[in-house]
Amino acid sequence: MVKEAPIKHVLIANRGEIAIRIARAAAEDGLITTSIFAEDDADSLHLLRTDYSIGLNGIGPSAYLNIEEIVSAAKECGADSIHPGYGFISENSAFASAAEDAGLIYIGPSPEALAIFGNKARARALAVEVGIPIVEGTDGPTDIDGAKLFFESLGDGASLMIKAISGGGGRGMRPVTAINELEEMLARCQSEAEAAFGDCNIYVERLIPFARHVEVQIAADCNGHVVVLGDRDCSLQRRRQKMIELAPAPALSKVQREAIHNYARKLASTAGYQGLGTAEFLLDGDGSIAFIEFNARLQ
Repeated sequence: MVKEAPIKHVLIANRGEIAIRIARAAAEDGLITTSIFAEDDADSLHLLRTDYSIGLNGIGPSAYLNIEEIVSAAKECGADSIHPGYGFISENSAFASAAEDAGLIYIGPSPEALAIFGNKARARALAVEVGIPIVEGTDGPTDIDGAKLFFESLGDGASLMIKAISGGGGRGMRPVTAINELEEMLARCQSEAEAAFGDCNIYVERLIPFARHVEVQIAADCNGHVVVLGDRDCSLQRRRQKMIELAPAPALSKVQREAIHNYARKLASTAGYQGLGTAEFLLDGDGSIAFIEFNARLQ
């Protein structure tokens, strides 16, 4: 995130509720705001909450994935900065780089940090590099043959989880309990990931039944300081969407809490991360901890 000049005019590269919240926060600081909209979002509420708005070509989510057009819109309206919100291309390092190359302030982590944490395979590799345990899985983009080989390597009674390499929010993600379901589920995940994030690549992990899902939220500055803001349990989910979150996460031992906090700090500091972020972990029934992903935002 560039900091040489004060921000005066923000282009909000998102829509809906998140765009409204960004516009409200910007207005409270006296900033000018410009929103963007797809052709089928011309009557959306977020357009009424900004000073200006610019239409994009196309309809639906795909319009909000066009990096070149969004950066051009920011230049056209005279914005000096872009806020990506969350979802879409908010964790895409190419978007952050394009904004900075155009002389705009990207309100978010650096392109270098996003290149790591916007790609779950790279985030897993970083965790291994610094000694943080991860869930057993494939090392990068995985096709159907690689997924089948991994499934077979797990042995009888095991299951796996297909995950999109980019993005988050439970999209492009499905459990598979039988190998004859794998091809169909993999195709569905690829299609969903392509539509939501513009990247159809997936990888697979061993599915850990009944694991607790615990997240650690951090804030990091440009001087390398990383502060843990807290933790929470997000285990109660429906179709990979969180239903209830408990903060702080209950029933964590002192050792477990210290471990996940230290893991989150280590990941952020090693990557030179700046801004707000969320490290996610699974806790197995035996108390073991495994890193699963790091999101470049507060969950």
